[in-house]
Amino acid sequence: MPIDQPTPSEMPFLDHLEELRWRIVKSLIALFVCLGASFWFSYSFDILPVLVKPIAALLPDGKLNYTNPMAPATILMQISGVLGIVLASPVIGYQLWCFLSPALSLRERKVIVPVLGFAALLFLAGIALAVFVFVPVSIELMNNIQSSALKPMITAEAYFGFMFFICLAFGAIFEMPIVVLILTALGLVTPAVLGKARRWAAAISLVASMVVTPGDQVVGTLILWLPIYGLYEFSIIVSWFVYRARLKREAASESIRAE
Repeated sequence: MPIDQPTPSEMPFLDHLEELRWRIVKSLIALFVCLGASFWFSYSFDILPVLVKPIAALLPDGKLNYTNPMAPATILMQISGVLGIVLASPVIGYQLWCFLSPALSLRERKVIVPVLGFAALLFLAGIALAVFVFVPVSIELMNNIQSSALKPMITAEAYFGFMFFICLAFGAIFEMPIVVLILTALGLVTPAVLGKARRWAAAISLVASMVVTPGDQVVGTLILWLPIYGLYEFSIIVSWFVYRARLKREAASESIRAE
């Protein structure tokens, strides 16, 4: 009688370590490839002017100053690092998911790939909103709060440091639908709960948009508020589909047990 092969969840500890090692190796390979491609793209197509363009009107000659001789190279590497991580994130996420969820069926494994790709697209959308909307509005607001004793001189290091932080924050916010999808799949959140919190979500996101919008610019406030609150509504829709699918699976399991 043939001996049954152990399932991934029954693998010995050393086999788990070997599996983890190969997952890490594959993730690192994907990361280094994406970092190299991002650096080549950033350098070859000179994307720095594109990133400075949102605030070019606020600069004396449309250019940023820098005080460190290594600043241009450092900034280019930072941009390449962020872009490389974003591009490699679907592969890294897939490797992590394959290691932590070996009991998934083949169909479920196929579903997770587009979800991870969608997560990367959402992150990029958050970065785009930050670069072309939030950062210019924020810097304009800061320039409006001036004193006669102060003269603004925005350096490249300060600008890109601020931009990287805001981009990561907005990228994380735009992952809200993915987080809701996971929480709903785990049974920790339901569409009904999210629906009841709709007013709070609208109010909090509106107040936050008003705070960072200079003066009484209603259009600017709406430009910031609509995408953020729209994400919440989209998250409710995602939660509804996942919740409905989970109920169907549970009903099917109950019917099988009853037989």
